[in-house]
Amino acid sequence: MRGKVLLFVFALGLLLGCSSEPAQLTTADGWIELFDGKTLDGWKRLNGNAVYTVEEGEIVGRTKRNTPNTFLATEQVYGDFILEYEFHVDPYINSGVQIRSESNSYQDGNVHGYQIEIDPSDRGWTAGIYDQSRRGWLYPGDLNPNAAKAFKQNEWNKVVVEAIGSEIRTFLNDQPIAHVVDNMTPKGFLALQIHSVDRAELVGREIKWRNIRIKTSDLVKRAGTVPYVVNLIPNNISDAEKKLGWVSLFDGNTDQWRGAHREDFPANGWKIENGELQVVESGGAESQNGGDIVTRDEFDAFEFQVDFKLTKGANSGIKYFVTEGYGMTEGSAIGPEFQLLDNENHPDAKAGIAGNRTLGSLYDLIKAEIADDRFVNKPGEWNHARIIARPNKTVEHWLNGVKVVSYTRGSSAFRKLVRGSKYKDWKAFGEAAQGHILLQDHGNAVSFRSVKVRRL
Repeated sequence: MRGKVLLFVFALGLLLGCSSEPAQLTTADGWIELFDGKTLDGWKRLNGNAVYTVEEGEIVGRTKRNTPNTFLATEQVYGDFILEYEFHVDPYINSGVQIRSESNSYQDGNVHGYQIEIDPSDRGWTAGIYDQSRRGWLYPGDLNPNAAKAFKQNEWNKVVVEAIGSEIRTFLNDQPIAHVVDNMTPKGFLALQIHSVDRAELVGREIKWRNIRIKTSDLVKRAGTVPYVVNLIPNNISDAEKKLGWVSLFDGNTDQWRGAHREDFPANGWKIENGELQVVESGGAESQNGGDIVTRDEFDAFEFQVDFKLTKGANSGIKYFVTEGYGMTEGSAIGPEFQLLDNENHPDAKAGIAGNRTLGSLYDLIKAEIADDRFVNKPGEWNHARIIARPNKTVEHWLNGVKVVSYTRGSSAFRKLVRGSKYKDWKAFGEAAQGHILLQDHGNAVSFRSVKVRRL
């Protein structure tokens, strides 16, 4: 096995504080074989009734109709580790591998926790990170354009997962795919998933695993970076983000912000509470209380991100390339806007043209294309906005890890949209070489946190 001498040891249970665990095979360099190639010793089935078998040195799972997701879970719990496994999946089903997962009173025992995705579809999100039965997608594959390219259809694929402290990193066939920073679940079992199916033609499809092994000590991180790190710890910037150039715009104080059209931060209308920068409810009138706030710095090419939480019926926005020009001294400053809106309960969602005032849209210009409502969290829950403004003047809006708007400032298509919008009388709207980033006071209670920017 892997060209190394395997030693029979009983030390794993002792190291993890549980002497009752079955003996496992450990290599001389510390890797623990989780599957002996012959039996399912050390594993147990949870939730569904699909069947796992051992065939020719592989764990084989076959889909079964009218049963929920089925999981083959380790009896042992793991905290920090490096995990390796290979899988071969039927191209018409998806699957995943759970890490740091649990099955307890939450959701009546449903398996929940981090899932390393197996996705053979054209979407190609294999090795992305999903939060099973909890928060949904944490690292969709769209955040890394290499994800779809790394997957090998109808072949064996190898995945490496690093779960060290609050960081989870994945590699697919030696390509770095996902990087999440999160502290919700520090330890849990591993599990192999057979996804539920609802159509007869999907019954009996196979997902196979082999060479499943883990290392829990002397952990050395692999080289390789991803283009974007998802950090779910509020108001935190990880070392990986710092290396990518990210800086915080809010760490509990407002030193990096001022009121629009003024030099100081508004004395009312905004408050800091629970580590959040909050707009105080004032009845929905635009900029009639504290007013908008803008960054003291200006930005040309940049990437900006923020968590936001709307209240029911709330309206707000994030503007960028704001110049405070046009002879205005009060009111909302002018600039392209990432719309923040409760689509279900605010009338503006039905105003404008073809939905171009809905959540995530380039306000009054381009509608956000959200293919799946699962990527929109309800009022009272946190959502994530990301704006990329590249040196070539292309701009993207991202909502909860999915791109929803793309356009080019100053292009003929953009100028045509402006001529048909409420901005038609603002000369060269949205084409400033640089400008401030703005958080809007539209009179509704909205909270912001984890406000970050990096220059491109």
